Amino acid sequence: MNDTPTIHASAVLIGPKAALIRGAAGSGKSSLVWQLLTGALPFGRLVADDRAIVEVVHGRLLVRPAPELAGLIEIRGLGVRRLPYEPVAVVGLVVDLAAADAGRLPASETTRTAVDGVTLPRLAVAAGQPALPLIMAILRELPPAD
Repeated sequence: MNDTPTIHASAVLIGPKAALIRGAAGSGKSSLVWQLLTGALPFGRLVADDRAIVEVVHGRLLVRPAPELAGLIEIRGLGVRRLPYEPVAVVGLVVDLAAADAGRLPASETTRTAVDGVTLPRLAVAAGQPALPLIMAILRELPPAD
């Protein structure tokens, strides 16, 4: 067993940067990852599902899969499957599922978050709200990767 601390999150590489998807068990992280990987994006690649390692390197937040879960994703109704994956990615967006502070017209302070001291764009998704259309909309608004 690896002693590196992990967080309860999934991550998908979307073009040059990853979306870090946070939420409690059962909030839909794996389902959202699967939706992103199966045609919603021009390019999407699994980084982590369910447990992720995050660390700050040179002012950027990096995400990696927990070693024992690397390349694995749970697909509800099918079970655990192995997919190609990226071993590390720079996080460019944080998505919080079932977020208590999600609003129809979000306050500006809810659209950014700090993870280990790195401030990133944040998408707060209300419980029961489909996240995929919101992610597709916010990706159009984010500045190009540096």
